Amino acid sequence: MLETRAIAIADRLDSVTTALHRGEITAICGPNGAGKSTLLSALAGLLPADKGEVLLEGTVLSALPPRDRAKAIGYLPQSGEVAWDVSVANLVALGRLPHGDQGKFAVANAMAATAMSDFATRPVSTLSGGEKARALLARVLAGEPRWILADEPLAALDLSHQLGLLKVLRAQADSGVGVVLVVHDLALAMNHANRVLVLDSGRLKADSAPEEALSLDIIHEVWGVKARWLGEPGQRALVTQD
Repeated sequence: MLETRAIAIADRLDSVTTALHRGEITAICGPNGAGKSTLLSALAGLLPADKGEVLLEGTVLSALPPRDRAKAIGYLPQSGEVAWDVSVANLVALGRLPHGDQGKFAVANAMAATAMSDFATRPVSTLSGGEKARALLARVLAGEPRWILADEPLAALDLSHQLGLLKVLRAQADSGVGVVLVVHDLALAMNHANRVLVLDSGRLKADSAPEEALSLDIIHEVWGVKARWLGEPGQRALVTQD
């Protein structure tokens, strides 16, 4: 379990308490500036809280040795910057650094899962935005973490690769990995998440199954938009109204 206990970060998060579980996809949603990326960074142990604490499987996250934390949590930031123009295979292999081995099978499996095997020898600088996003996710997968925390991993992808990556992340969750995603597309959260956290001005507005967390009342209250859901469960579309 990955949990926060009343964590607060000045001007960004206000007493957020939640407990996330492995084997689930959790979507963090909210308007711009709601604190989504801040919460994800805190869950990854990259941003210390002014108050409260983050626990990983019962242990205060900040008390874990950095290597142990890196083995347990794979973090994919929103920016996706790569400092050196290495090949895709070498970039993905960096995910094995916390383990101190090359993990050739893990690297190969990660590239196959993200449809990047054919790009193994390509320099990262030659990749499109969507290809780079997939390569960076492969780097996370190569580390075989127990938790995957990804900040808007679908934003740079076309529809086909969005669905492909969601399939990969679902397979990870089904294998017992905890998957936590910052998502702007409410329909994707509704259709693919087991659970949704809705943040509004740094406060946790909803924390429940997608049907409850993304109810029309909450969407109206948090996003200021009148809308309605169309379609069957798992295939919902959100239509806004004037």
